[in-house]
Amino acid sequence: MVNVDPMPDHRPLLQMQGIVKQFPGARALDGVDLEILPGEVHCLLGQNGAGKSTLIKILAGAHQPDEGQILLDGAPVVITHPVAALTLGVATMYQELDVVDGLTVTENIFLGHELATAGFSQRRAATRRTRELLARLGHPDISPHKEVGRLSAAGKQIVSMARALSYDARIIIMDEPSAVLDSEEVANLFRVVRELARDGVAVVYISHRLDEIRQIGDRITVLKDGRAVAQNLDVAQTPTPDLIRLMTGRSVDQVFPDRLPVAPEAEVLLRVTGLGLKGTFHDVSFEVRAGEVLGLAGLVGSGRSEILETVYGARTATSGTVEVAGRRTRRGSVKSAVDSGVGLCPEERKSQGLLLDEPIYRNITLSAFARFASAGFLDESAERRAAQQQVEALDIRPHDVDRTVRTLSGGNQQKAVLSRWLVHGCRVLLLDEPTRGVDVGARAEIYSLIRALAAAGTAVVVVSSEIDEVLGMSDRVLVISEGQVVFTSPAESIDEHQVLALVMEGSAA
Repeated sequence: MVNVDPMPDHRPLLQMQGIVKQFPGARALDGVDLEILPGEVHCLLGQNGAGKSTLIKILAGAHQPDEGQILLDGAPVVITHPVAALTLGVATMYQELDVVDGLTVTENIFLGHELATAGFSQRRAATRRTRELLARLGHPDISPHKEVGRLSAAGKQIVSMARALSYDARIIIMDEPSAVLDSEEVANLFRVVRELARDGVAVVYISHRLDEIRQIGDRITVLKDGRAVAQNLDVAQTPTPDLIRLMTGRSVDQVFPDRLPVAPEAEVLLRVTGLGLKGTFHDVSFEVRAGEVLGLAGLVGSGRSEILETVYGARTATSGTVEVAGRRTRRGSVKSAVDSGVGLCPEERKSQGLLLDEPIYRNITLSAFARFASAGFLDESAERRAAQQQVEALDIRPHDVDRTVRTLSGGNQQKAVLSRWLVHGCRVLLLDEPTRGVDVGARAEIYSLIRALAAAGTAVVVVSSEIDEVLGMSDRVLVISEGQVVFTSPAESIDEHQVLALVMEGSAA
């Protein structure tokens, strides 16, 4: 295990020593140590399944350790439940948005610790404090009175961040806080994190984006297979290849798979003409041929995800047409799109793409029930056999098709969603943020899988917030700005700076 001495003249604010957590059939944490100093941004790295989420849930009071102890200011503490963690000054922002859609922004921020005097709620004070928090986060435009369910995913993340800041926290845990934020919002997030650190607040920052770690982190702890394989690494002194090697146990080359030329005579599998969705995007047209990967680049809110959802029929277009292999699909009909051979891996895979409490095999066969039905009954044995083939082909771990999908890591959950469309035999695959929340090793596997699908003749459309990913995965790129296509180019003929200028300004660089 790699270990670096703590910063001089600083006593640890928090120490987790020898933490062990056992779940049925799995040892999630095997004697993990973690040390956090006041005013530092401590980055927690590791592949999906390395134990990061379990460790922070123990710190947040959601899980209890089987062995080990937690020290706060050098004194042992027992965190029996989340309220106890908050009382001790530990606030957690989970990767899965934990807001209540039916409540207002203010009600969400102060849920469980409402401002009150003599038993009477102080609504004006809460509203005023909400405005202050939103302004601090760079979002004074969000109304304290708006229902959270009407906000975008990025807006909901801002509310979650404001809730964490509403506590007088000494330690704030941020689990993939930038996952649904665009570049400007990430800059605001970093500004807030730096302000917190200057005020002496310790931030535990979890992210798969190594460039973010470089920008915001002070020290790093790396987890692998439930153990801390490196502690207190200096961010500035640790090369990225070393971090990748520590996380994966092997050298991972992040170069994308080689592009294969798309034959000019290849069939146009997807043709979108003049597609529009009132108030969101308009006059969007493009074609995708068999074996081609088309990337859509744009900021959060540009309309890129909504374009995919409209092509899939999850939204009803107000203008334009969608054709699959020359046949027009019906507006607003997912069934028409799926029957035509279109599959969608949505941005929010847990809430939109998976039945979390169902087994792996059922999630994989979900879109192809007709194949496994006989006399009105499902043949579960046939489902399991088909799913097992996909699990082994895509190396979904563990290889137990009866395991509940909720228990899988992010990368393996994403593979399960992809497997569903492979079983269905789709000809057009729409991928919205296919590597969000996925570690560097699983990313390489997903990139290779997408390229293999294209090589087999599938037409693929990819949306990603990471410009390098769009350029690396795609044959052609469409740049989306404020609901319209502002530029199109072969991916090899445009660079990240040009794309960023286009998405920010909406005109050619």
